[in-house]
Amino acid sequence: MADIADIRTEAARLCAIFEDAGAVPVDCPILQQAETLLDLYGEDIRARTYVTRDPSRGEMMLRPDFTVPVVERHMAEGADPARYTYAGEVFRRQEDHPDRASEYIQVGFEIFDRAAPATADAEVFALIAGALAPLGLKAVTGDVGLLIAMVSALDLSEDRRAALMRHIWRPARFTALVKRFAGLTPVPPTRAALLARADPMASLAPLIGLRGEDEIAARIAALRADAEEPPLHAEAVALISAVLSVSETCPNALEQLRDIAVDMPAILPALERFEARCEALAAKGVAVESLQFEASFGRSSMEYYDGFVFGFYAEARPDLPPVATGGRYDALTRRLGRGREIPAVGGVIRPDMVLLLEAGS
Repeated sequence: MADIADIRTEAARLCAIFEDAGAVPVDCPILQQAETLLDLYGEDIRARTYVTRDPSRGEMMLRPDFTVPVVERHMAEGADPARYTYAGEVFRRQEDHPDRASEYIQVGFEIFDRAAPATADAEVFALIAGALAPLGLKAVTGDVGLLIAMVSALDLSEDRRAALMRHIWRPARFTALVKRFAGLTPVPPTRAALLARADPMASLAPLIGLRGEDEIAARIAALRADAEEPPLHAEAVALISAVLSVSETCPNALEQLRDIAVDMPAILPALERFEARCEALAAKGVAVESLQFEASFGRSSMEYYDGFVFGFYAEARPDLPPVATGGRYDALTRRLGRGREIPAVGGVIRPDMVLLLEAGS
């Protein structure tokens, strides 16, 4: 593991690259209001972050990354367009990967620009690719916007659609929901017995727990409405599987997805953005013909990404986390902008991983 002083020196070098591209250096407090992150991601975020309580400010979290506080800062006072860079510690609980660091330095580059989203996507990707070029990393891209468009196209109730949207970033849960909505998994016996009762509430006394009668009744009503829904068609399930299975070079992936779009035309606008991004990447000197695209990529990242996503990996070291990741998060600016919004894209690099790979460790 590299010395912390060396990591900070490497972070400064990377920041200088982003500053040369017009980015303004910014910093953010390490302690962030937990309310903002909980509102964005729900209680699941607690499993990935460190939470504490401040006597005067309430529940706080050690920042899991810089994107949310940078967006908050920009939406409150930033110019339009704007570029930012930053470097500092972030904190992530690693319950699934206990061998990985829970505290590390992150260097980032963010673009807020309305003019040409595809060009901004390409600029962020190409700048990070150039900074990491000596390491010979594998780059992988994806597009969460394609998955959002796919779910939007399904013939489902709004409740079921919202459930799938919420779990796009939880692949196992998403797959389980698709199977349940398609009638491919049996209803749990306890739920079936409960819904079969003429008056389910009569069997629940005495009440135990924090939920009141109104909440329980509403939940039972929702379960009954869901049980009465027609199953998701087998053709739709097959199309979902086809989209999520796409893993090819960008040109071949685009061709495959256009074939799928014959039966799911709602994804065509996402494919037009994909094509424009490929053209912008090529204009930046990126070898798009060999660049990997995986439709499922980015589904285990932070939930704010809603478009282009990417990562850089050391193929010879599958035990290591990604050296760099990033993507587009337009909806996050809308959520935090209090009536304002602006297209935004960014990426982060782990300087400790750069040094580790340079040393051949």
